[in-house]
Amino acid sequence: MKITKITTYRLPPRWMFLKIETDEGVVGWGEPVIEGRARTVEAAVHELSDYLIGQDPSRINDLWQVMYRAGFYRG
Repeated sequence: MKITKITTYRLPPRWMFLKIETDEGVVGWGEPVIEGRARTVEAAVHELSDYLIGQDPSRINDLWQVMYRAGFYRG
């Protein structure tokens, strides 16, 4: 199974939902929000989605590590 699409939905006043779709028809929903910063979180989701498309969604820890290491500069 591979992630094929990631879609965000911003709803008033400050709600955000995330839909992840796979090539096998499995769909997952999440709520990636920091209170009052839905647009900022939405931008981060879209930037990090490049690392997730084509990946196996069952490898949660591996995907978390990829996003963590790719998303932040530590030095």
